[in-house]
Amino acid sequence: MFYMAQVKVFHDKNGNTLVVWFGNPEDKYEVEETENEVLLMKDKDGKVIGFEKLNFISAASETVRVAFETFAI
Repeated sequence: MFYMAQVKVFHDKNGNTLVVWFGNPEDKYEVEETENEVLLMKDKDGKVIGFEKLNFISAASETVRVAFETFAI
């Protein structure tokens, strides 16, 4: 069985953040901050549904590229 996942990526050049959602943003229940300026957004069950990278700076002309690797469970 295959599942189609939707990933949402937001790059805020003014705020220097990169936000990636691979779950429903409306399900966000808590946020955990890591040591590397990354915020993990979690649902009620503690499952990570997205993350935000703080102080994410890229060149103004640079395209932000995102690659994903998937695996079957």
